[in-house]
Parts: sequence; C-alpha cells; structure tokens
Amino acid sequence: MLLSLRRWLGRFGGKRDPWERIPHHVPDTAFGKGSTRPFGWYFEGETNVRVATVDDICAWLLECDYADDAGLFNEADFWQHPRTFEQLRRGDCEDHALWTWRKLIELGLDAELMSGIRRPPGAEPGGHVWVRFRQDGRDYIFETVSRRRERMIRPLDEVRGEYVPHAGVDREFHRFAYFGFLSTDD
Repeated sequence: MLLSLRRWLGRFGGKRDPWERIPHHVPDTAFGKGSTRPFGWYFEGETNVRVATVDDICAWLLECDYADDAGLFNEADFWQHPRTFEQLRRGDCEDHALWTWRKLIELGLDAELMSGIRRPPGAEPGGHVWVRFRQDGRDYIFETVSRRRERMIRPLDEVRGEYVPHAGVDREFHRFAYFGFLSTDD
C-alpha cells in the first residue's frame, strides 16, 4: 500500500514542500506497525487526567517516562489507548503523542497527529510520531517526549527542517499524506 501511495504522489512531480498535505486515503497502518485501530478508538471512554491549558499537558507529560514497547508489552510496536497511558505513565513517542493529541482536541484546539521522520541536529534520523497544533493563528510542533519544557512546544517555522511528515490525521479523523513521504526512502 505504501509503495502505491508513493507512486500516486510521484505523479505530482517536481520538488514540493514536504509539509504540503494531500488528501488521500491513508491506511491506519501507514502511521506505524502498531497503528491497528481506527483513530476514533483513542477517543473512546473518559480519561482521568484533567487539563485546562497546554501548559497543564506539558507538566503532566514531564512526569511520564519514555519506555519502548518491547520492554513494556513484549511487542515491537504497540499503541496504547490514552487511558492506559495515564495509568502506566510510560510509553514511547506514539503513546505520548496520542494522549497529547486527544488532550489538545479536548481543549478545543486544531491538532493533528503526525508520523514521519525526525532529524534532530547532531543525531541520526528515525521514525517518529508527534503532534502539530494551531493556537492563536500560529502552527506549533508538540514534541511530546522532550524532557525539557522549552523544547516541547516550538513554532513550526523554527523546526520545519527537523521533521519530515509522511502522514497525519486531524481532529475529525481525516487522514492525509504529505509530500515528505516522497523525500524519504522506505
């Protein structure tokens, strides 16, 4: 499926902005091997952590730990429901991001769960899941696994080159492909 998507996007030709969003049916599994449920499932049921601001989200995440799925669940890739993440307070990038995405939407913000490649300065690029959101007319990247508050939320314009989006899903569960998918090898 991903190869056919790459071919479809390739028909647009020329050098395009990797952040250009393209409406296209993107399967849930394009976000990662552990993405096996419809995105609406992550919004089912009540969660226990109440937040009133974006700063509340940051503060709660800073009290959580990063843990890989192999250690937590004895699986290569497992996406936790936000309620489970609240109980364990441990998870990898997609677990932190799914919880954050839900909380931002509960606050009434326009937010999108994104997957692709992160190329942090001085480190090897790798697959990653993060959140993009809009507040006060400006787009931000929410780096949910950052251990420093000042690095968690940064204007998209400042970090645009560090992230190469492949796929995104918005608050209404519409999924999108990004031209960034073309600039990265499988």
